[in-house]
Amino acid sequence: MPRIEHPSKLAAKVLPSALSAALIVAAFTVAPAAMAPAHAVPASEKPAATAFNEPAAEVRGTLPGGGRYVLHEPARWNGTVLMWNPGYGGAPEAAAAPNPTVQGWLLSKGYALAGSTAAAGGWGVEGLIGNQPALLDAVKSELGEPKFVVSWGSSMGGLTSVANMEAHPQMFDAALPLCGSVAGAIPMLNGSLDGAFVLKMLLAPGDTRLELVDVQDEPTRQAAFREVLDEAQATPAGRARIALAAAVAQLPSWTQPGTPEPSPRDYAAQQEQLYAAFMFGVISPRQPLEERAGGNFSWNTGVDYARSLNQSGQAQMVRSLYAEAGISLSDDLKTVNTAERVSADPLAVDYMQANATPLGDINGPVLSLHETGDTAPTVTQAGTYAERVRRNGDNALLRQAFVDRPGHCNFADAEIAATVTTLQQRLDSGRWASLAHPATLNRLADRIAKEDNLARGGSFASFQPPPDAASGTRRRQLGLRGTRRIRCADGGGG
Repeated sequence: MPRIEHPSKLAAKVLPSALSAALIVAAFTVAPAAMAPAHAVPASEKPAATAFNEPAAEVRGTLPGGGRYVLHEPARWNGTVLMWNPGYGGAPEAAAAPNPTVQGWLLSKGYALAGSTAAAGGWGVEGLIGNQPALLDAVKSELGEPKFVVSWGSSMGGLTSVANMEAHPQMFDAALPLCGSVAGAIPMLNGSLDGAFVLKMLLAPGDTRLELVDVQDEPTRQAAFREVLDEAQATPAGRARIALAAAVAQLPSWTQPGTPEPSPRDYAAQQEQLYAAFMFGVISPRQPLEERAGGNFSWNTGVDYARSLNQSGQAQMVRSLYAEAGISLSDDLKTVNTAERVSADPLAVDYMQANATPLGDINGPVLSLHETGDTAPTVTQAGTYAERVRRNGDNALLRQAFVDRPGHCNFADAEIAATVTTLQQRLDSGRWASLAHPATLNRLADRIAKEDNLARGGSFASFQPPPDAASGTRRRQLGLRGTRRIRCADGGGG
């Protein structure tokens, strides 16, 4: 049983978000791709402050594995407990929701809320997965047996939420990943390697500061890539090559919140968006994750970058920029395709497969929420995860919702509330029907925003996310066939 440090039931407090945008090392100049920044909604979209005054009780304590936990009990429990997983670099104290407003709204609707931290920060997926049984024990000790247990979280926590479904299939009834790297760190960092590899091979192949893997000096690496990127952006040839590198990394062409979406033929504006997102989306800090894994877990052996470009959806933009610059795209593709490739450390790959690379082997409903212009991770994570779920024959259990805008985890409160409500309706009814259709979600979010004065945000949209362009090649090399459950933290089966 967890050690409860505050056994008396306290009034609910406003909690800091677990989605801190602080970097893992203060010297880093960009946030890692696995990390969720603090929840934010543009000021123009924020309604007047909303207070949810339902009485609630709070319990905090320490879990056997060393992590912290928090439990919030509503005045009238509806039988569902939402177990929150924080993003990369979360706060030292546990949180149970993405922000205080959503937390208050959920408690007012009768949800019990729980959350934990991992004993070790950074890429804490292993510890978070291992925490779940003890966290659920704490819930049962305080509240009794829940009717439904839902794993949810954002960014790295979104990944953890679907990993929990596979590691503890008898414990969780459903998952709700928000802006999650749901396909796992391996494809996410492989995509980053693709973009960094192309950029380096075409712009500075001999620059040893541009460490691709086995990173020894992250701050110097970051500064060097920034220098090369900015210098290249000043010339037509450099801009074309940045576009190629961003395209094979599958960055979207609308990445910057607060900017208008570039028109389909405005390739210069699209390239500006790719350039602006490149450091955050591609050159994310790698050294801390490699240290956790015990080595490099990324590789590009066997990847055909001409094929990756053709499957990126941005080939026409790249070809146009190359033609404008007067340089040969075929020559550059030959350069990167014949360059010496990067191989991975098998033991590091094994670690990241277990902590975690979800296989899409689910036995309960999963509803994921993404921004189409997310770069950390890119929305291709949703496509890759959906592909795995289909291969397992579980596609009837999965629904994916999208808001059509750039950003990472910048969901409006009504958007989050609508997805929680929708997943609850699916659990209660046993059927998806049209619950997760964009029109249905928009009507629901509109109603919640009006009735409860929550920020509305944008619109849910129909969107078909592409899978990772090189996922097939790498999946065959990895042997990722969707037949092995994610290992629990103790190495045992799920």
